[in-house]
Amino acid sequence: MLQFPRWKTISIIVACLLGFIYAAPNVLPRSVTERMEGLPSWLPGRTISLGLDLQGGSHLLLQVDSRAVIQERLNGLLDEMRTRLRTANIGYLDLRVEGNGVVFTVREATQVARAQEAARATETDLVTAADGTRVTVALTDAAVLARRRQAVEQSIEIVRRRVDETGTREPLIQRQGEDRIVLQLPGIDDPERVKRLLGQTAKLSFRFVDETVGPQDLAQGRVPAGIEVLPNADRGGLIAVQRRVMVSGDTLVDSQPSFQNGQPVVSFRFDSIGARRFADATRDNVGRAFAIVLDDRVISAPVIREPILGGSGVISGSFTTQAASDLALLLRAGALPAPLTVLEERTVGPGLGADSIAAGEIASIAGLGLVVVLMVVGYGLFGVFAIIALLINMVFIFAFMSLLQATLTLPGIAGIVLSIGMAVDANVLIYERMREEMRAGRSVMAIIDAGYSRAMSAIVDSNITSLIACLLLYAFGTGPVRGFAVTLGVGITASMFTAIMVTRLMIVTWMRRTRPKAVPI
Repeated sequence: MLQFPRWKTISIIVACLLGFIYAAPNVLPRSVTERMEGLPSWLPGRTISLGLDLQGGSHLLLQVDSRAVIQERLNGLLDEMRTRLRTANIGYLDLRVEGNGVVFTVREATQVARAQEAARATETDLVTAADGTRVTVALTDAAVLARRRQAVEQSIEIVRRRVDETGTREPLIQRQGEDRIVLQLPGIDDPERVKRLLGQTAKLSFRFVDETVGPQDLAQGRVPAGIEVLPNADRGGLIAVQRRVMVSGDTLVDSQPSFQNGQPVVSFRFDSIGARRFADATRDNVGRAFAIVLDDRVISAPVIREPILGGSGVISGSFTTQAASDLALLLRAGALPAPLTVLEERTVGPGLGADSIAAGEIASIAGLGLVVVLMVVGYGLFGVFAIIALLINMVFIFAFMSLLQATLTLPGIAGIVLSIGMAVDANVLIYERMREEMRAGRSVMAIIDAGYSRAMSAIVDSNITSLIACLLLYAFGTGPVRGFAVTLGVGITASMFTAIMVTRLMIVTWMRRTRPKAVPI
């Protein structure tokens, strides 16, 4: 146990140096670490992220309205059924959405089978049923569940994009339950702008205006099939637009706020598919008005003066500079598949976080001080070696957390304080075993060798048991419990290395240089 090959000595020294290097950014000035953020993730330069309870900020609990996704699919299915039945020359009555499907009545009973066949077409997520001449075309339970799950997953990704666009550092975005999203924004004490950005689904579409529907028809709600009446946010009142989308917003690749004639506008650019569709539509409909629809509101309805062939354009309206910037951000990030509702909102002030950090520092210093006193009084020089290893252990904790970009929370600080006390357990086991060998009258070399070899099984067993507990806490816990498990697990792993390898290297080096006659415990 006391033989140290050169490669092992070099490996231990290199590991300790790397620990210091990766932990160093946490004590460097903020101006220095900001310049290091562009470095690759595996290079030193990252600092530990402080959680909401330490840095202050906002906590939002969002709910995804997955029913809107199903309703949108059913509305699309309604239009599809109308087209399919007309193409198949099947007469029908009372076509409408009902439950998780579409129902209609076939005029002639002999055409019910043909209507079911036309309704199914090549769709695999639809089932049909007939009750006399009444036909039901419904989504399967698996299709409904899959669309709801997909809506939540897409919402998490879009929320992440929108929050990242605002410049928020290290947000926590995670799923909770079936249809809820937890959003924590460290450093943000006024979440109103974020709530406004998340409150819009930002579904953009370009549709043609139907000019055959007059004001009287709009007032009385008399519109033909395939036409939708929407509020005109630009000029007020109502406007009739076609349900069929000319170009959808999912073909946008970029949008930026800009100015045109001194007024804030939003410039946008399509991908190749969207640019081709937009060019074809504007080429064939010069002189016709088209509506720019955002979240079921017409924000602008310009007239096509000439074909727009470049794949880019401008959205103008009654925008302020901030509104144009927010709209450009929403379009860049993409549309939410379903509306989000804020169920819970909490704001943690930075003063409370500062108090928590101060309390954590006091607890850490007090715990470290007591451990130092007990180890030095109880084990003398070997206690000093254990304290040096303990300090290296703390360096490893901060290095690992910086490298993994783990978030430090108040329970995480508790895990660090607990790991300080547990870090010297291995040394205590080794030193007490040495004392037993001293009472037996063995030589210095035999005492130290037996201390490490015979205490090893107890050290490994106890630490592996603790690591299993940490893994279970992380696997089944949430939020603060996970933070506690991460810091405690990293601390236990680092303590095994420092107690077994670093301390032993120091003791072996001391023995080779001093040739002691007795063990100074």
